[in-house]
Amino acid sequence: MIGPPLRLNLKAQVTRGNLYCVITVTMNLRSRSQLLGCLLALRFLALVLWAVHGAKALDNGLAMTPTMGWLHWERFMCNLNCQEEPDSCISEHLFMQMADLMVSDGWKDAGYEYLCIDDCWMAPQRDSKGRLQADPQRFPGGISRLADYVHNKGLKLGIYADVGNKTCAGFPGSFGYYDIDAQTFADWGVDLLKFDGCYCDSVEHLTDGYKYMSMALNRTGRSIVYSCEWPLYVWPFQKPDYTEIRQYCNHWRNFGDIFDSWQSVKSILDWTSSHQKGIVDVAGPGGWNDPDMLVIGNFGLSWDQQITQMALWAIMAAPLLMSNDLRHISPQAKALLQNKDVIAINQDPLGKQGYQLRKEDNIEVWERPLSDLAWVVAMINLQEIGGPRSYTISVAPLGRGVACNPACLIIQLLPEKKELGFYEWDSNLKTWINPTGTVLLRLERTSQRTSKLLL
Repeated sequence: MIGPPLRLNLKAQVTRGNLYCVITVTMNLRSRSQLLGCLLALRFLALVLWAVHGAKALDNGLAMTPTMGWLHWERFMCNLNCQEEPDSCISEHLFMQMADLMVSDGWKDAGYEYLCIDDCWMAPQRDSKGRLQADPQRFPGGISRLADYVHNKGLKLGIYADVGNKTCAGFPGSFGYYDIDAQTFADWGVDLLKFDGCYCDSVEHLTDGYKYMSMALNRTGRSIVYSCEWPLYVWPFQKPDYTEIRQYCNHWRNFGDIFDSWQSVKSILDWTSSHQKGIVDVAGPGGWNDPDMLVIGNFGLSWDQQITQMALWAIMAAPLLMSNDLRHISPQAKALLQNKDVIAINQDPLGKQGYQLRKEDNIEVWERPLSDLAWVVAMINLQEIGGPRSYTISVAPLGRGVACNPACLIIQLLPEKKELGFYEWDSNLKTWINPTGTVLLRLERTSQRTSKLLL
């Protein structure tokens, strides 16, 4: 019972072997103020009940909010030519420079904590004891020294390996060496493992390998975030079991590698929305859908498209792993990537992934609930011709019908921050959206100001 004039009776019942919670709501209303109080109480109840995560997460206490950091692959790929391209080849020099900049340029303070090595760091063969080893020319101090350097900066180090016989670039894979590799990474002081799925000869070996490495990492006793590509490699053969995947992985890739292009970003958003019924509810603290790296600050996206990627990765509760050159990034791109309001959405402790609410006439509307009973809404203009488009939307259905019930304060966060004002439940909101751009809004309840407005 919440108290007069609102009473709740809860009881459990079993139907066909399933346990259900039955809630009966009784309202005894004598005034408009009591109606307002009941509406706000029901709004809270609806969000609390919907926020309960049904899937069990990997029990390692990590990634309670989406991982943030930097990953080399999209920008630097597998560049091994350190003689002719010393500043962009995959070497300890590159990662030490990035570590320095993550601290000096405010990235660490903004939340970007993990400095992650992708493929092509290894020597071509294992050592005499069967352990992986870094290329001695490009990483003369080994991974252990690099980890110490990164840790002394207050950052964490991520590394890459593969569940199969070889990595995607042809370096030694971990098949048959899961325990050895997990312990090696722990001994080196690694904090995150990105585990790819190339060169695996069957779905059974792939699935068993991902499970085994998860348990092997936990047995080391070191806290290591486990980033999987398990569903990406299973999808061509069968629908992945996301409940199972969440029990073993902290985040997981569903779709192919991102490229520095609008078509790539758009394809990821299309895939996510078309599969959202199967993937959104499984995500939450400890386990996240990973749409791949942020390519903001590179070459292929317009400014509006960069805003779209940042806004939608926040809505999707995605890991924020930048792949760019922090030595040569524009102040505009830096400000977007370090935007505190957008990062706060991504890192919201409720941990509910957002979803596409509607798509009409080349406009998509996405929304996501937050822990303080606020909601965020993103509106994307997918039209690639013409100028800015006006779009009018009723606020009544936003936030599952409760975000602006009975009213809300709407703040625009992107492309620029400004307060749009109070909107009652039966109001319409009109915005202007640039081609391939996004308007990101925060809808929040301010009970005292709302009460004065309505009563």
